[in-house]
Amino acid sequence: MDETRASKFPLGAAVTVAELEAEPYAVLARLREHEPVSWLPALDGWLVTRRDLSVDAMRDAETFTVDDPRFTTGAVIGESMLSLDGPEHERHRKAFATHFRPTMVRERFEENLHVVAAELVDGFAADGRAELRTALAGPMAVDTINRFLGLSNVDPALVLEWYVHISDAIVGLTLGNPVPPKGEQAIADIHERVAATLADGSSELLTTLQADEILRPEELPTAVAVVMFGAIETSEGMTANLLWHLLTHPETLQRVLDDRSLLNAAMEESLRLEPAAGVVDRYATRALEFGGAQIAERDKVTVSLLAANRDPAVFPDPDRFDIDRQNLRQHVTFVQGPHGCLGLHLARLETMAAVGAVLEQLPGLQLDAAASSAPLGLIFRKPPAVVATW
Repeated sequence: MDETRASKFPLGAAVTVAELEAEPYAVLARLREHEPVSWLPALDGWLVTRRDLSVDAMRDAETFTVDDPRFTTGAVIGESMLSLDGPEHERHRKAFATHFRPTMVRERFEENLHVVAAELVDGFAADGRAELRTALAGPMAVDTINRFLGLSNVDPALVLEWYVHISDAIVGLTLGNPVPPKGEQAIADIHERVAATLADGSSELLTTLQADEILRPEELPTAVAVVMFGAIETSEGMTANLLWHLLTHPETLQRVLDDRSLLNAAMEESLRLEPAAGVVDRYATRALEFGGAQIAERDKVTVSLLAANRDPAVFPDPDRFDIDRQNLRQHVTFVQGPHGCLGLHLARLETMAAVGAVLEQLPGLQLDAAASSAPLGLIFRKPPAVVATW
């Protein structure tokens, strides 16, 4: 069957993982135009690249589910709101939904986020040079989720280490590799820290979640691991990508420096161009025709958020970083449907605070292009290095 599919979708059959990881924009554009739902042997599944079809797939959880043993995040971290659909998904999501409401995260975090960002930037401002992803974006994300969860006796460096091992495990599993021991140990460590925190009662959030009894005791550590991983992955990627886009577009950077009210538009356009999560996986619950493809029951259907966000039918001149677009927020970076990103409001506040501190405290900001790298990654997309001087 795979050979037949490959013959019907020759563009998809020729795509390699290396192309999707590095500079996939031209490849995705060809697929979107000629094979908007294409069979990719490299992914052992279908790839959806057109925005309207992507939205349809994400919103229709009855037809395109995450509830499948192949779902990589679930296989690495465990059963959670990310890997469940229907009433069970709603139950898991409900446990955290109140704590991520816009007014609640703004009141609890906004002022502190600006303080933390300013302190982090102040820590390297005198150096005149820094790699901003590891010096700012990552530490900012870790500090915020640490404060949100309130885990006791956890060093931020250890949290970042957990995140790296979990991320590597998810990417590796997607490529057919087993979960490495470091990934398994990271999950075990998180479970141990959750248990210790619940025992000493030091986290208001975890104590509340336990008292609510929405999640069963054995489900709470996995839920914490999912929230921790998702928060770091989203925030670090958002911040690093926005810094990359501003520093590689000096004219836009100057406009934002002259008028800080433009920073929000710059963030939304950066989100469109480079979503922190480039793809999301779904699995067909039934055989169906979709976007010109005959999808079989249980086939993997991968939605390319990166491709959907660069659909020229919605975003003219889609590869251009343009903060004057009138439809900036039509990107699908935070996913559509029941699995929409729960922490998007907190992530936006983090990125605005972090990048705002850079603009405020580092005069004459420039990119060291030779030492920096463009965003890359099949699943999680961010620049490996954003080296700036000032």
